[in-house]
Amino acid sequence: MNPSASRCPWPVDDLYRNYHDTEWGVPLHDDRKLFEFLVLEGAQAGLSWHIVLKKRENYRAAFDQFDPQKVARYTATKIKKLLANPGIVRNRLKVAAAVQNARAFLAVQEEFSSFDTYIWRFVEGRPIINIRRSMKEVPARTKESDAMSKDLKQRGFTFVGSTICYAHMQATGMVNDHLVDCFRHAELGGRLGS
Repeated sequence: MNPSASRCPWPVDDLYRNYHDTEWGVPLHDDRKLFEFLVLEGAQAGLSWHIVLKKRENYRAAFDQFDPQKVARYTATKIKKLLANPGIVRNRLKVAAAVQNARAFLAVQEEFSSFDTYIWRFVEGRPIINIRRSMKEVPARTKESDAMSKDLKQRGFTFVGSTICYAHMQATGMVNDHLVDCFRHAELGGRLGS
Protein backbone atom coordinates (compact mmCIF):
# COMPACT_ATOMS: atom_id res chain seq x y z
CA MET A 1 0.00 0.00 0.00
CA ASN A 2 1.10 3.53 -0.72
CA PRO A 3 1.82 5.08 2.72
CA SER A 4 -0.02 8.25 1.72
CA ALA A 5 -3.16 6.35 0.66
CA SER A 6 -6.22 6.68 2.83
CA ARG A 7 -7.92 3.75 4.55
CA CYS A 8 -11.03 3.21 6.62
CA PRO A 9 -10.64 4.71 10.12
CA TRP A 10 -11.15 1.54 12.21
CA PRO A 11 -7.79 -0.25 11.76
CA VAL A 12 -5.96 1.08 14.83
CA ASP A 13 -3.01 -1.31 15.00
CA ASP A 14 -0.95 -3.63 12.80
CA LEU A 15 -3.26 -6.62 13.32
CA TYR A 16 -6.32 -4.64 12.24
CA ARG A 17 -4.47 -2.88 9.41
CA ASN A 18 -3.25 -6.18 7.95
CA TYR A 19 -6.75 -7.67 8.17
CA HIS A 20 -8.30 -4.54 6.60
CA ASP A 21 -5.69 -4.30 3.85
CA THR A 22 -5.61 -7.97 2.83
CA GLU A 23 -8.85 -9.73 3.84
CA TRP A 24 -11.82 -7.57 4.84
CA GLY A 25 -14.19 -7.17 1.92
CA VAL A 26 -12.35 -9.57 -0.40
CA PRO A 27 -14.88 -11.87 -2.12
CA LEU A 28 -14.42 -15.30 -0.58
CA HIS A 29 -15.55 -18.51 -2.23
CA ASP A 30 -13.73 -21.16 -0.19
CA ASP A 31 -16.10 -23.24 1.95
CA ARG A 32 -13.65 -23.84 4.77
CA LYS A 33 -12.82 -20.12 5.04
CA LEU A 34 -16.53 -19.27 4.91
CA PHE A 35 -17.06 -21.70 7.81
CA GLU A 36 -14.15 -20.12 9.68
CA PHE A 37 -15.74 -16.67 9.41
CA LEU A 38 -19.12 -18.08 10.45
CA VAL A 39 -17.58 -19.48 13.65
CA LEU A 40 -15.50 -16.38 14.34
CA GLU A 41 -18.38 -13.96 13.75
CA GLY A 42 -20.50 -16.02 16.18
CA ALA A 43 -17.69 -15.93 18.74
CA GLN A 44 -17.46 -12.16 18.31
CA ALA A 45 -21.10 -11.54 19.32
CA GLY A 46 -21.03 -9.02 22.17
CA LEU A 47 -17.25 -8.58 21.91
CA SER A 48 -14.92 -6.61 19.65
CA TRP A 49 -13.69 -8.14 16.41
CA HIS A 50 -10.20 -7.19 17.55
CA ILE A 51 -10.42 -9.68 20.45
CA VAL A 52 -11.44 -12.45 18.08
CA LEU A 53 -8.72 -11.60 15.55
CA LYS A 54 -6.12 -11.86 18.32
CA LYS A 55 -7.43 -15.35 19.11
CA ARG A 56 -7.79 -16.47 15.49
CA GLU A 57 -4.72 -18.72 15.38
CA ASN A 58 -5.80 -20.33 18.66
CA TYR A 59 -9.23 -20.95 17.11
CA ARG A 60 -7.66 -22.57 14.07
CA ALA A 61 -5.69 -24.95 16.29
CA ALA A 62 -8.59 -25.66 18.66
CA PHE A 63 -11.16 -26.20 15.88
CA ASP A 64 -9.11 -28.47 13.59
CA GLN A 65 -8.35 -25.67 11.11
CA PHE A 66 -12.13 -25.14 10.80
CA ASP A 67 -12.74 -28.47 9.10
CA PRO A 68 -16.56 -28.68 9.35
CA GLN A 69 -16.48 -32.49 9.00
CA LYS A 70 -14.35 -32.75 12.15
CA VAL A 71 -16.13 -30.00 14.10
CA ALA A 72 -19.52 -31.62 13.39
CA ARG A 73 -18.30 -34.77 15.21
CA TYR A 74 -17.23 -32.99 18.40
CA THR A 75 -18.49 -34.73 21.51
CA ALA A 76 -19.40 -33.36 24.94
CA THR A 77 -15.86 -34.31 26.05
CA LYS A 78 -14.31 -32.26 23.23
CA ILE A 79 -16.59 -29.31 24.01
CA LYS A 80 -15.53 -29.47 27.68
CA LYS A 81 -11.88 -29.42 26.57
CA LEU A 82 -12.56 -26.38 24.35
CA LEU A 83 -14.21 -24.57 27.25
CA ALA A 84 -10.99 -24.99 29.23
CA ASN A 85 -8.90 -23.46 26.41
CA PRO A 86 -7.89 -19.88 27.36
CA GLY A 87 -6.93 -19.19 23.73
CA ILE A 88 -10.55 -18.97 22.57
CA VAL A 89 -13.72 -17.26 23.78
CA ARG A 90 -14.85 -19.73 26.45
CA ASN A 91 -18.58 -19.31 26.16
CA ARG A 92 -20.53 -22.58 26.31
CA LEU A 93 -23.28 -21.36 23.97
CA LYS A 94 -20.81 -20.07 21.37
CA VAL A 95 -18.74 -23.27 21.41
CA ALA A 96 -21.89 -25.41 21.15
CA ALA A 97 -23.06 -23.16 18.30
CA ALA A 98 -19.85 -23.84 16.37
CA VAL A 99 -20.55 -27.58 16.57
CA GLN A 100 -24.23 -27.19 15.69
CA ASN A 101 -23.35 -24.85 12.84
CA ALA A 102 -20.82 -27.34 11.47
CA ARG A 103 -23.61 -29.93 11.25
CA ALA A 104 -25.97 -27.45 9.58
CA PHE A 105 -23.12 -26.34 7.28
CA LEU A 106 -22.62 -29.94 6.07
CA ALA A 107 -26.36 -30.24 5.38
CA VAL A 108 -26.22 -27.06 3.28
CA GLN A 109 -23.21 -28.40 1.37
CA GLU A 110 -25.13 -31.59 0.70
CA GLU A 111 -28.15 -29.69 -0.61
CA PHE A 112 -26.36 -27.00 -2.67
CA SER A 113 -23.09 -28.82 -3.50
CA SER A 114 -21.20 -26.08 -1.64
CA PHE A 115 -21.84 -23.55 1.10
CA ASP A 116 -20.44 -20.94 -1.27
CA THR A 117 -23.23 -21.60 -3.79
CA TYR A 118 -25.81 -21.28 -1.02
CA ILE A 119 -24.54 -18.17 0.79
CA TRP A 120 -23.79 -16.02 -2.27
CA ARG A 121 -27.43 -16.36 -3.41
CA PHE A 122 -28.28 -13.65 -0.88
CA VAL A 123 -26.39 -11.10 -3.00
CA GLU A 124 -27.26 -12.67 -6.37
CA GLY A 125 -23.76 -14.10 -6.73
CA ARG A 126 -21.83 -10.83 -6.78
CA PRO A 127 -20.65 -8.28 -4.22
CA ILE A 128 -22.81 -5.30 -3.36
CA ILE A 129 -20.59 -2.24 -3.85
CA ASN A 130 -21.66 0.40 -1.35
CA ILE A 131 -20.83 4.10 -1.60
CA ARG A 132 -20.18 5.19 1.96
CA ARG A 133 -18.30 8.33 2.96
CA SER A 134 -18.47 7.88 6.74
CA MET A 135 -18.59 4.97 9.17
CA LYS A 136 -21.88 6.46 10.41
CA GLU A 137 -23.40 5.43 7.07
CA VAL A 138 -22.53 1.75 7.53
CA PRO A 139 -25.60 -0.13 8.79
CA ALA A 140 -25.56 -2.94 11.35
CA ARG A 141 -27.92 -4.98 9.15
CA THR A 142 -29.65 -4.90 5.77
CA LYS A 143 -32.54 -6.63 4.07
CA GLU A 144 -30.02 -9.12 2.64
CA SER A 145 -28.59 -9.93 6.07
CA ASP A 146 -32.13 -10.21 7.46
CA ALA A 147 -32.99 -12.76 4.75
CA MET A 148 -29.72 -14.64 5.32
CA SER A 149 -30.26 -14.76 9.07
CA LYS A 150 -33.82 -16.02 8.72
CA ASP A 151 -32.82 -18.74 6.27
CA LEU A 152 -29.79 -19.87 8.29
CA LYS A 153 -31.91 -20.14 11.43
CA GLN A 154 -34.50 -22.21 9.56
CA ARG A 155 -31.67 -24.55 8.58
CA GLY A 156 -30.61 -25.03 12.21
CA PHE A 157 -27.77 -22.51 12.52
CA THR A 158 -27.39 -20.53 15.74
CA PHE A 159 -25.59 -17.26 16.57
CA VAL A 160 -26.58 -16.01 13.13
CA GLY A 161 -28.63 -12.91 13.87
CA SER A 162 -28.87 -10.28 11.17
CA THR A 163 -26.03 -8.16 12.63
CA ILE A 164 -23.72 -11.20 12.71
CA CYS A 165 -24.76 -12.06 9.16
CA TYR A 166 -23.99 -8.53 7.97
CA ALA A 167 -20.55 -8.67 9.60
CA HIS A 168 -20.03 -12.01 7.82
CA MET A 169 -21.06 -10.41 4.52
CA GLN A 170 -18.57 -7.58 5.06
CA ALA A 171 -15.74 -9.91 6.06
CA THR A 172 -16.24 -12.27 3.12
CA GLY A 173 -16.66 -9.61 0.47
CA MET A 174 -20.35 -10.14 -0.18
CA VAL A 175 -20.52 -6.39 0.39
CA ASN A 176 -17.82 -3.77 -0.12
CA ASP A 177 -18.18 -1.44 2.85
CA HIS A 178 -14.79 0.20 2.55
CA LEU A 179 -15.33 3.94 2.59
CA VAL A 180 -15.04 5.53 -0.85
CA ASP A 181 -11.84 7.36 0.07
CA CYS A 182 -10.20 4.13 1.28
CA PHE A 183 -7.71 2.66 -1.20
CA ARG A 184 -9.36 -0.78 -0.83
CA HIS A 185 -12.75 0.45 -2.06
CA ALA A 186 -11.50 0.91 -5.61
CA GLU A 187 -9.23 -2.13 -5.47
CA LEU A 188 -12.27 -4.27 -4.67
CA GLY A 189 -14.35 -2.96 -7.55
CA GLY A 190 -15.79 0.27 -6.20
CA ARG A 191 -15.82 3.50 -8.14
CA LEU A 192 -16.67 6.90 -6.79
CA GLY A 193 -20.16 7.82 -7.88
CA SER A 194 -21.02 4.30 -9.08
